[in-house]
Amino acid sequence: MRSSLYRRQRYDSSETEPLIPAIPGSSQNYDEPVAGNNGAMADVGVSQSVLVEPRGDNGRKLPQYIAALSATLGALAAGSMLGWSSPVVFKITQANSTDYDFDVSSTQGDWVSSLINLGAAAVCFPIGLIMDAIGRKKTMLLLTLPFTLGWLLITFAPNVGTLMAGRFITGVAGGAFCVTAPAYNSEIAQDSIRGTLGSFFQLMITVGILFAYAVGSYTSVFIFNILCTLIPIIFALIFFFMPESPNFLVVKGKLDEARESLIRLRGRNYDVDSELTNLQNKAEAAKSNPVSFLSAITKKTALKALLICYALMLFQQLSGINAVIFNTSAIFSSAGATIPAPIATIIIGVIQVIATFISSVVVDRLGRRILLLFSALVMCLCSTALGVFFFLKDTHGGESSIVEAISWLPLLSLSLFIVSFSLGFGPIPWMMAGELCLIDIKSFVGSTAGTFNWLLSFTVTSTFNSLNTAIGSGQVFWMFAGIMVLGFVFIFFIVPETKGKSVDEIQIMLGAEPETQTNVDGKK
Repeated sequence: MRSSLYRRQRYDSSETEPLIPAIPGSSQNYDEPVAGNNGAMADVGVSQSVLVEPRGDNGRKLPQYIAALSATLGALAAGSMLGWSSPVVFKITQANSTDYDFDVSSTQGDWVSSLINLGAAAVCFPIGLIMDAIGRKKTMLLLTLPFTLGWLLITFAPNVGTLMAGRFITGVAGGAFCVTAPAYNSEIAQDSIRGTLGSFFQLMITVGILFAYAVGSYTSVFIFNILCTLIPIIFALIFFFMPESPNFLVVKGKLDEARESLIRLRGRNYDVDSELTNLQNKAEAAKSNPVSFLSAITKKTALKALLICYALMLFQQLSGINAVIFNTSAIFSSAGATIPAPIATIIIGVIQVIATFISSVVVDRLGRRILLLFSALVMCLCSTALGVFFFLKDTHGGESSIVEAISWLPLLSLSLFIVSFSLGFGPIPWMMAGELCLIDIKSFVGSTAGTFNWLLSFTVTSTFNSLNTAIGSGQVFWMFAGIMVLGFVFIFFIVPETKGKSVDEIQIMLGAEPETQTNVDGKK
């Protein structure tokens, strides 16, 4: 049998038969079925593009884009939560601040900023269990409640303790969205646009951060808080009308609802039965051959997926992105720019949004690996350049001729760093759990990887200033550059390209062994 071939059995009965994938480059079928009662079987030699692409290309794309964008409105709310501290904490920690009826010290301001990381880390693991129990859609709709409650506490806080509680609660909701939204988008998407829909999450995060930078800098804290409170409410009103994940509905045995969901996502002219049968076969196979969670998570493919997801989260947070963002004003100032700090942060926010949007457009054309490799390489070079600048500045002083001669370097490095991060390491690590993992471990891997990410974020943000003081600004950036070298090597040798690949093909790339079943003549 030719490689990359899909075989369909023809029965005398009128039952719909599943599409059975073959292993590319192999003479073995991935799952060779048993023939019908009369034993008649005919192989129809059709290329993969005929049987796979109707599922990947012929369905309507617009409903999938709408559903994905609706889901990621929750990411917009999370982005506004992340960007909130930049304009607000600076205001409320001033001695003459009147935004709240209580004073906020600099130390308390640091806690107000960073508590969202702890809230997000605390919820990432249980949210995986919740969304597997009640569904992706219901979970995200329920998250509107803690999001709204958190923002109301922030808006009407009578003391700093309530303000911190509000930030922690919004962190819980935002962290939960970081798990559920990527999982939902990966499950509703056809293979040909899965990467684009997966990158919508990070795109809306950056839009939310830009919203916080722009609106928070030029409105009162009260008005800004009210606007942030409205975002999750608007999300709930829109997302309420979106379909549930077909994968989840099939696993729960709700086949009629799964069919309706696929019709809404793909259109009525799409061959829904083939995709539904494929999902049903996988669910029935998992049910008829139950595997304990320990066995599922310790399979070779699962362990490799786990390694890749965790490593990408590690490299994302240790890339130095927070160090660069924290030094935005200093870098602009060092470059001799006269741009005020609020304008500088807005410029950075705009750069992030544009670059992330470009990533969402090209991720399904160029692929994940090339974007990650490009991102790691450019960030390494930019961190090295920033390290050189700050090392020379600390050694010779900001007024020295050598520092003034390269005053353009930090601004250029900063802009390229943000662009390269937003193209690769920003969006792609979040979508990989949805692509690399089977549904039986997807929630666990996504949630624990999210927990790991938020804990790393908290560690980096809380230790950066002390690390900067201990070893110097230049050395810190060189450390980040070294980590990106390791990231580049890891991606080159370990991370597979998942662009346009089906779930079965990705599992084979991770090391899954071909399976065979007995044919009617008793042969394998």
